Amino acid sequence: MVTQTKPLTPYQVRRYSRHIIMPQVGSQGQRKLLDAKVLIVGAGGLGSPISIYLTLAGVGTIGIVDFDTVDVTNLQRQILHHHDDVGRPKVESARDTLLAYNPDVNVIIHEEPLTSVNAMDIICEYDIIVNGADNFPARYLVNDAAYLAGKPLVDGSILLFDGMASVFLPGKGCYRCLFPTPPPPGEVPSCAEAGVLGMLPGMVGTIQATETVKLIMGIGTSLSGRLLLIDALDMDFRTVKLRRNPECPLCGDNPTVTELIDYEAFCGAPVVAD
Repeated sequence: MVTQTKPLTPYQVRRYSRHIIMPQVGSQGQRKLLDAKVLIVGAGGLGSPISIYLTLAGVGTIGIVDFDTVDVTNLQRQILHHHDDVGRPKVESARDTLLAYNPDVNVIIHEEPLTSVNAMDIICEYDIIVNGADNFPARYLVNDAAYLAGKPLVDGSILLFDGMASVFLPGKGCYRCLFPTPPPPGEVPSCAEAGVLGMLPGMVGTIQATETVKLIMGIGTSLSGRLLLIDALDMDFRTVKLRRNPECPLCGDNPTVTELIDYEAFCGAPVVAD
């Protein structure tokens, strides 16, 4: 990422003043945010807080991939969308909401399923990839594409009262180091089947947004090499160490996954985002 050479406008100085007065951010950090390009996969439960907080922070270009429409069942947790948006494409509803929050941001929508055909073309246009999908075909596809493109991946997942978050940097491990292959169909329920606490994606998505901003500005210690586990029922947060697995089928010493795979047939589910 190249820091924006243009000085901040008086409006931007005022709008982002609470960032700029922070010694860890300053005007240079805010310029980095304004110059950054972040892709969010999914305009649902996780994608909602991720995209809203990145927009409010002044991330200059935000891409959103989703091909679903807003359903009334989404409104329990997907704060990008409103009652009047039911039936609309999620990316259109998301764009309107984000620009209403901050017209200073460029929102690019990709109203299409992410597949092995288009994933690399879309992902390569962005600096950082943030995964907001809750199904295994999309999770593995995004992980593999980000690794093959050399892009940092900020990952998160939710189910019931439980959440996870981590950051996978190029050369320092990937999602397959934890879970080498997708589970058999029906082994792990989706949010639609098992449910999810409405506030949980807000917790996990906000963490993902925070990790993204830290990566953009190059500050703090990221979740790279660590997996954050959240049990909202007991309000317990703990981290476990992650290491690159030399046996990983993607980033290991002898990789067997060398191109993108569409896993719909394996998992028996369409590629959609929560």
